[in-house]
Amino acid sequence: MVLVAGIEFNYILAAFTLLLGILIAFLVRALVRWLASRAGETETYWDDIIIASFGTPVQVAIIAFFLYFALTWFGILPDSMAWIQDPNYVTSFYIIISAWILSTFLHSIIHIYGRRYAERSDTDLDDRLVELFELVIRYVIWFVAIMAILKVFEIDITPFLAGAGIAGIAVALAAQDLISNFFGGAIITVDKPFKVGDRIKVEDFYGDVISVGTRSTRIKTLDYQIVTIPNNKLTTNVIINYSEPDQKLRITIPVSVAYGTDPKRVKEILLEIARDAIKNTGYLLDEPAPTVFFTEFADSSLNFILRVWARKYNIPEEVKDAINCRIAERFAQEGIAIPFPQMDVHITK
Repeated sequence: MVLVAGIEFNYILAAFTLLLGILIAFLVRALVRWLASRAGETETYWDDIIIASFGTPVQVAIIAFFLYFALTWFGILPDSMAWIQDPNYVTSFYIIISAWILSTFLHSIIHIYGRRYAERSDTDLDDRLVELFELVIRYVIWFVAIMAILKVFEIDITPFLAGAGIAGIAVALAAQDLISNFFGGAIITVDKPFKVGDRIKVEDFYGDVISVGTRSTRIKTLDYQIVTIPNNKLTTNVIINYSEPDQKLRITIPVSVAYGTDPKRVKEILLEIARDAIKNTGYLLDEPAPTVFFTEFADSSLNFILRVWARKYNIPEEVKDAINCRIAERFAQEGIAIPFPQMDVHITK
């Protein structure tokens, strides 16, 4: 047994071997960084993908190889760690490194080329599919790698495969809302019942769409409150889109006058009011032209409706205010009474 400064020589050789491996790994790391910088100057992305896939795993493999060599070749491996020399562990290490390289390689291809393709389309469905594939590819490759390692050690993987199937069913059932929301978002993207910026009404919610996400859609109400609606609800409910096919909006204003008023004169006055509002406000369109209809003989009044077209869907209150103020002023000038509900009771003795 050769001693150097009281330390067995084979331990010194093992230490130098490990240091050599670490040094080589650092040199490889510097080379990878240099290659990555040069790859960034090229037009293709394949060199970036290959460098990203092999760079870190190769460095780890170098250190692991020199560590294994130092422990096994110089007789310093204690008996309690003799299991390291089992070829199955070496094979398992190769499987892990291979899975690491393959998963990184395929993930990089999907991330770079998939996203470049998705950016060319008008919808964000393919963006969501790219994100899904990026996540799935890693899980699939590592699951296969784990099954391969178990097979190397002659462990029956049938229960694991059955358990994975049951777990997959359980996960699918637990995540059915998430999945339905995801595909709901995809349906919204393809069918396009609305887009960001549109004003819509869903059930009792009325406001402007501010985002369409993977799981949900957010609208901002007229009270400036943010409402988050799951996408699967949007695909199963009636949606009113006030922004399509164009931004104009027809507004109906009910008008009541007292019995005894000339209906023809009321219709003339209401049309004059509408034309004045079109001319002197920026709220209304002259085409389609405003219309007036005498709709019914009510219990206490003659009822009419005035229909006008607002330039944009988001100003209905402004339009009603402009019209109603003019109606009140003009009816007062014309002596036309606006009735209130009343009941005449006649008592016969």
